[in-house]
Amino acid sequence: MPTVNITSTYAGEFSPEKYIAASLLAAPTLRKGLITVKPNVKYKTTVKNLVSSGLLQDSTCDFTDAGTVTLTERVLETKALQVNKILCKADFREDWDAISMGYSAYDNIPPSFQAFMLEHLVNQVAAENEVAVWRGSTAAGGSFDGLTTQIALDAGLPAAQEIAGVVVTPTNVIAQLQSIHSAIPNTLFGKDDLHIYVSQNIYRAYIQALGHLGYIDRFNNQSFGEVVIDGYKVVMVEGLADNTAVAARKSNLWFATGIYNDTNVVKVIDTADTLGDENVRIIMRMTAGTQYGHISEIVTYGIANAAN
Repeated sequence: MPTVNITSTYAGEFSPEKYIAASLLAAPTLRKGLITVKPNVKYKTTVKNLVSSGLLQDSTCDFTDAGTVTLTERVLETKALQVNKILCKADFREDWDAISMGYSAYDNIPPSFQAFMLEHLVNQVAAENEVAVWRGSTAAGGSFDGLTTQIALDAGLPAAQEIAGVVVTPTNVIAQLQSIHSAIPNTLFGKDDLHIYVSQNIYRAYIQALGHLGYIDRFNNQSFGEVVIDGYKVVMVEGLADNTAVAARKSNLWFATGIYNDTNVVKVIDTADTLGDENVRIIMRMTAGTQYGHISEIVTYGIANAAN
């Protein structure tokens, strides 16, 4: 078998934009468009929230200022992250040979052996980012504060919108989802982008419950389609811990990254010539972070709020 050599010059071929985007935005929550993505945040940005009331008044000939407009700000800050990984070329040769000869399930063949290795790592980063989006912690290292991590420290969350969770089963799942439904503020009722984000085990329990009730034909592989509870969309997010859920508008939950940052780096370095081994070093540098807008428009389930 011929020796595989990987050039250490990647200008153009391994553009940071392509692989950083794939690493971060391929996380299921982001790939499915379940929260709002802000892709051009280099370090941090301020997102303004406008709340108004009492604007309408009886018509007169005079100009009379009326109503209240409250402008608040939330800081959406990204954290610098990196990947440093050594991969052995021999571990990938067999799979690469199968792909290049057509004996593979791959639909899109990577353009080169080095791209194949890089995409393997990108998929792993995307899986880690999915968890970080919802429950990551800056204190843990190699992550950023996720949405539930921040929500759990916000004293502004109304007590009535913090639902104590239980171990969810097909028997009790409908009652638990209805408790979330009942806690959603009236101001959010009917909003098109309102979702109930649930963990995998809650979603599976709900599908089983619907099957038992005859709403889904489990034995003929019926597609689930859009899953709802009393008119609200129920969506599964892999990043949530078991027996937890969040109800919020998509427009109220944000993920930020700097796809086009000049500090982003993607390098694949073959150390065969310098160290005499069969390894490849992959280096990636990127930024990511999350934030939400109005805490008063969020309902949590099974997520203890330490500030209340």
